[in-house]
Amino acid sequence: MSLVNADWLEKNINKVKVIDCSWHMPAESRDPKEEFKKEHIPNAVFFDLDKNSRSNTDLPHMLPTLNEWNKIVSNLGISKDERIIIYDNSDVISSCRCWYNFIYFGHHPKLVSVLDGGFRKWKQEKKQTSSEIIEFSKTNYLGKELSSLVKDKYKIDTNISKKEFIVVDARSKDRFEGKVPDPRKNVKSGSIPNSICLPFLKVINEDYTFKNADELRSLFEITIRNSTDKLVFSCGSGVTACVLALAYSLVNTNYLPVIYDGSWAEYGKL
Repeated sequence: MSLVNADWLEKNINKVKVIDCSWHMPAESRDPKEEFKKEHIPNAVFFDLDKNSRSNTDLPHMLPTLNEWNKIVSNLGISKDERIIIYDNSDVISSCRCWYNFIYFGHHPKLVSVLDGGFRKWKQEKKQTSSEIIEFSKTNYLGKELSSLVKDKYKIDTNISKKEFIVVDARSKDRFEGKVPDPRKNVKSGSIPNSICLPFLKVINEDYTFKNADELRSLFEITIRNSTDKLVFSCGSGVTACVLALAYSLVNTNYLPVIYDGSWAEYGKL
């Protein structure tokens, strides 16, 4: 199951590893790590999305190398067979990116879930919080890359004429249609040719929980217009693309998330 609710996590909190993967858009001027230090779900560890991405590129949030990933997860004290629950306190539901990363690097999809509604929902339900920083003993995590779950720019360009899969863009309509400037420097406005826009906010409710499977199924059917499992999700920097990927996994339980990792930060680069 891709999602668990706050009641489930509260009952099972001592049987799982909990990760806070909060990340905020730069314009918000929020420090997720400092927020985590002040208050978080008990026993949670912090996953720094910026720091734990590929370092030898100017593109944001690119997947790290397998060796880098193994070190990151080993340092978090997580083992390959552990059940992981990821949450965030972000307007872009950044926990979904961490969910995708774990699946890409071979953690069994049934062992990785996102907390529905995140930290805001946890607090709304008056669940316990903590400021205690937990450090687990280092493990020897050995992942395995599932390269079929990522697309690069060459594959995206080739697909424009071959049409082997459908690119679904999670950005807003205004950004997708090039009506507003891109928030990143040196990135033009617009979208990938032949791609489809489904703003990620359409798949979630006002309280940042995901819509139910029937609502999501209807939304995807209206947006895509033909049934297909060959969906590739994109966005600005690979974060909200994963929100759509998780939403689609609630409709098609056999679907594994496929992301254009560079997303518009790469494709729209001047």
